[in-house]
Amino acid sequence: MSTDTRIPYARAKEIADAIVKQLEPHCDQIAIAGSVRRKKQTVGDIEIVAIPKPYDVGLFASGIATVVERWPKVKGELPCKYTQRLLPYNQVKLDLFFATPDNWGLIYAIRTGSASFSHHVLAKGWVKAGYKSHEGMLYMGTIPKPVRTEEELFAMCGLAFIQPEDRETVQANGSEAT
Repeated sequence: MSTDTRIPYARAKEIADAIVKQLEPHCDQIAIAGSVRRKKQTVGDIEIVAIPKPYDVGLFASGIATVVERWPKVKGELPCKYTQRLLPYNQVKLDLFFATPDNWGLIYAIRTGSASFSHHVLAKGWVKAGYKSHEGMLYMGTIPKPVRTEEELFAMCGLAFIQPEDRETVQANGSEAT
């Protein structure tokens, strides 16, 4: 399978669940994001957000690195905030995003997407509320503001929580796109 080929949701969910199961022992928190979380009919890649336990890379690799380094790297050298790997499931791509407890809600919401929703609803919402985003954190002026859950992010943006499956067509004012 080409890396540009989309796969059915059910197969993508199976792959994502298998990857989470492999990575979970090395994480304080981990979850499936992206189009799998939004339950899209077809999926182009697997996106996962994780808060890894401390780990080492290189000759004395430990923790999450012992699993991730088995998959061919497309981009992002551990340790990093993002790495893309080719999974042993017909060359499906994995986008693995690393978060911290203080930015989990922000990273998880952005990486759940859709890209349009993240930009036109979430980012516009936090800017309107007076926040700015820098290197995976929200700031009010120069003060970092923890965003530990998606619900916190939506509240900070002045929005009611929107389920992942509904994040394709909802606009900032709550109406559906046409």
